[in-house]
Amino acid sequence: MKNKALEFRIYPNKEQRILLAKTFGCSRLVYNYFLALRKELYDESGESMSYNQCTNELTQLKQELTFLKEVDSVALQQSIRNLDTAFDRFFKNDSGYPKFKCKHKGKKTYRSNCINNNIRLENGKIRLPKLGLVKIKQHRPVPEDW
Repeated sequence: MKNKALEFRIYPNKEQRILLAKTFGCSRLVYNYFLALRKELYDESGESMSYNQCTNELTQLKQELTFLKEVDSVALQQSIRNLDTAFDRFFKNDSGYPKFKCKHKGKKTYRSNCINNNIRLENGKIRLPKLGLVKIKQHRPVPEDW
């Protein structure tokens, strides 16, 4: 099954911009934390961590760093999933070794999954987890079967 996506321009208010910035930062932090952890573990023992081990460690990390609870938890899990995919591609020789994410380079993005209709369009706005309703520029209709 392939994922399908549509991109829309969003127009968040001030509070939503702050929460988006926190989500970008926390997603980057989680990705870099687990990349460093996996690298350190491999250098010491020659072993690696699986996705499930990383997500279990994430719950402990959330206890230590309470600001991680402010953002969408699925976005943090997707950061770990992205790291796992990067390692899979590296071991298949499809790409190079995963790199640390930088605050000032590249796009500021995060991914979230639609679970129990938590992401949906409502009257020219999109409902996103933890953000609520955000204004969008909807330039095309969404097909009914999506």
